[in-house]
Amino acid sequence: MNDARAQLHAHDLTAAHWRKASASGPEHNCVEVTDLPSGIAVRDSKDTSRTPLRFTAERWTDFQQALTTGLL
Repeated sequence: MNDARAQLHAHDLTAAHWRKASASGPEHNCVEVTDLPSGIAVRDSKDTSRTPLRFTAERWTDFQQALTTGLL
């Protein structure tokens, strides 16, 4: 694992402040995000016990661009 990924996974999420889009409906069909010192963590709002995904800032930007442009 490279240094950037190691830093992401070393961060304790126990006290993280998770947030979701203000446009989220009452169905809770959304994801929540929290900022990390070197990136972002994402989790399923319906099942918060699952392990969150962690992205470096660069990879998160790549992911957002792929969604916006229809590549995903």
